[in-house]
Formats: sequence, C-alpha cells, structure tokens
Amino acid sequence: MKVKEGRLSRDFTQGSIWRQLFFFMLPFMASNALQVFYSTIDMLIVGEYVGTPGLSAVSQSSQIVNFATMVCLGFSNAGQVLISQAAGAGKRREMNGIIGTMFSLLMILALILTAVFLFGRNWIMDAMNMPVESEDYAMDYLVICGGGLVFTAGYNMVSAVLRGMGDSKRPFLFIGIASVVNLVLDILFTGIFRWEVAGAAWATIIGQAVSFVFSAFYLYRHKQEFGFDFKKESFAIDKHYTRMILTLGTPMAIQSGCINLSMLVVNSMVNKIDVVASATFGVGLRIDDIINKISMGIQYGAMPMISQNIAAGKQKRAKRVVYCAWIYAGIFTVISVGAYLLFGQQLFMAFDDNPAVHQLSGTFIRAIIWMFPALAVMRGSGAFIQGIGNARLSMVLAILDGVLLRIGLSWLFGIALEWGFFGFVLGYGLAPYGFAVPGLVYFLSGIWKKRRTLAEDI
Repeated sequence: MKVKEGRLSRDFTQGSIWRQLFFFMLPFMASNALQVFYSTIDMLIVGEYVGTPGLSAVSQSSQIVNFATMVCLGFSNAGQVLISQAAGAGKRREMNGIIGTMFSLLMILALILTAVFLFGRNWIMDAMNMPVESEDYAMDYLVICGGGLVFTAGYNMVSAVLRGMGDSKRPFLFIGIASVVNLVLDILFTGIFRWEVAGAAWATIIGQAVSFVFSAFYLYRHKQEFGFDFKKESFAIDKHYTRMILTLGTPMAIQSGCINLSMLVVNSMVNKIDVVASATFGVGLRIDDIINKISMGIQYGAMPMISQNIAAGKQKRAKRVVYCAWIYAGIFTVISVGAYLLFGQQLFMAFDDNPAVHQLSGTFIRAIIWMFPALAVMRGSGAFIQGIGNARLSMVLAILDGVLLRIGLSWLFGIALEWGFFGFVLGYGLAPYGFAVPGLVYFLSGIWKKRRTLAEDI
C-alpha cells in the first residue's frame, strides 16, 4: 500500500516530476532563506550596535553552535529518510516507532552537546584563537545559544517528520515565526537594552524555542495524520529503529560535523591574521551561507521524492528527480553568482561599515566564487546519495571535502604558499569538489542499483 495524499503526506511516485519538485522545493528554499535571515539578523544588528569585535564574535561562535546543530541534523535526516521510505513502501504503522525513537535519541544528544559546550567553553575559546577584542562577546554567545540546543534539535526533529511525509509548507511557517520573534527581540535586547552580543544570543534562542513549541503543538493537533500518537510509551527507544537511525545517522552526523569542523579550523587560521580578516571571513561565510542554504532547499525537496520512488521500486523515476534537481540548481547558481559578483561588496558593507572590511571583501569574493559550480552538482547527487540511504558514502565524501581538502587546501594556499587571506578562502572554496565529482561519478555509474532498500528492513 502506497502512501496516500493528505494534509501531512504526499505521494511522489506518480505525476509530473518537474512540477512536484518545483512546488515542493520552493517552501524549503524559503524556509532556508528565513533560517539564514534569522541568523543574519544577529550579525547585522551586532555590527551596527557593537562593531567589528562583536561581529567577529557572533560569526565565530554561531559556527561553533552550528557544528552541534548539524550533528543533530544528521540524525534527524536519517529519521527523515526512514520515514520517507516507510511512506513509499506503505508501512505507516512502523512510523510511530521510528518517530518516537528519533525524538528521544535527539533530545538525549542535544543535552549531551549542551553539557559539552557549558563545561568545555574555555577550551573551545582557546582552540578557536579568538581575537582578544572578541573573546568575552564570543563566550556570551556560545554559552547562551549552546544552552538552548534542545530547542534547535526539537525544531529539526519536527521538520524531519514533516519533510519525510512530503510537507514543505509548515516548516516554512514555523521558521517564519522564529524569524519575526528574533528580529523583534534583537532590536529590543541589543539595540534598546544594550545587552550587546548577549542580547542577540537571547533573541536567537527564544526565537528557536517559540518555533519548536508551535511546531510540536501543530503535530500534536494532527497526530492522526502523521502517524505518531504522542503516548508516553511511544517515546520509548526501540532497539531495532535505534540501530537503523544510528547506522544511517552516524555517518550523516559525521558528514555534517566534519564540514562544520573544517570551517572552524579554517576560521582559526584566519583569526591569526587580525580581527579585520576574522570579521571579513565571518561576513563572507554568512553571505555564502545565504546562497548555499537556499539552494539546499532543492536538495531537501529532492530527497523525499527519491526515497519514496526507490522504496516503491521506481529507479528510473528517482533518476529523473536528480536530473530535475540539477537543472533547477544550475539556474539558481547562475543567477546567484551573477548577483554576488555585481553586488557582493555592497552586501559586506551592510554588515560592517569598516573600510578595511570593505577593502578585503573583494579578495574574499574573487576566491570563493569557484565554489558554486560544485554546490550545484551536489544538490542532485547529494540528494540521491542521502535519499537512497547510502550514509557511508556521504560520510567518506564529507571527510574528503571537509577534512582532507578544506583544511588541507586552505593550509597549502594560505600558509605553505603564503597566499594569506586569499589562499585560505580559495582552499575553502575548492574543497566541495571533493564531494561533487565522486558523487556525480557514483550516480552516473549505476553501482547503486544493487543496493538493498532501507524499506525492506523497516
């Protein structure tokens, strides 16, 4: 029995792929845009009211917190894939155990990561080589946002359930609520109360908490439609689903963690230059994140479609989803790169009016621009690799991208060849080809056709 269309579920095993992917990915792209906007607000307001040291602190500390967020996201994505394949195979009864197990595991993980941040904060600050002017600000942001990881993990859990069942509109609504709350509180706490970086951190974590509460309440009100009854016993950790989530989610978490860890290492290299380089790199990564995260919506849209069709035995249709994703990603990338080249330096000035930052921004743009073709390729092949549940390959490619190439090339160009700031950014920008090229070869080779589907084990 295939998954039936409903308010919280969609059948992607039939119908127009072009149309389905387009209208399914748009809310994800908008949601990701809001998530970036959500975190960008902090930097804009801190840049206005605190200045370059505060801007550097937020950009660095937010990446540290984002490391933990991406680890949690790896496991929630594993749950999403299992939910999608269960839906595609018609195994709706099994969803209750999958969802309950995923919820409990992610809450435990979030609490562990919170403890690491709170008790290891001094070591983390030392490892980051934070500029002296930014240290106190960075500590405030790390402690406050790290202490609220449970809300971030909670929102990602609910979004994974919705995405897995083919609902892309509600995650957009809930992150929109968080963005509005964050904007209002940022202005109040940082601009009016003058709480500086701590104010931006409190605004962020309260916004995430509100988003989680709204999303969880929504699922509770519609529990009959998405297959989780919210009974106490349903939150019990099932050994079978735990093994499946950990087997699939651990490589995904390592993948996400490696990429973010590499960002922190490269940041640490850049921080040794001076606070201007630190702030410029932080702002540049935020602008890059805008393009990256919005295009990631294409991948989020393609993943459940691929999962459902693979579970339903429709391999050719799953391949067509990848081709559509590549075309949409290519169009978006061309438009984004053009806008970046034309207006990139103006975007930097929106964050920081320091003339030194503006001058260095041109160097960042010339180096980072080489990244975007690789990102376009990854949106299709990356969605496919994750959608079929080949988490080990994702992990290997992420280690190649995040550890060997991102850190290695940044060190090679920035330190060994003494290209300085340009070299660090260029190495960072070329690293994604370590995922894009092998992922493309894997998809085109057809080796994946021999894999056993996850739905057979659910």
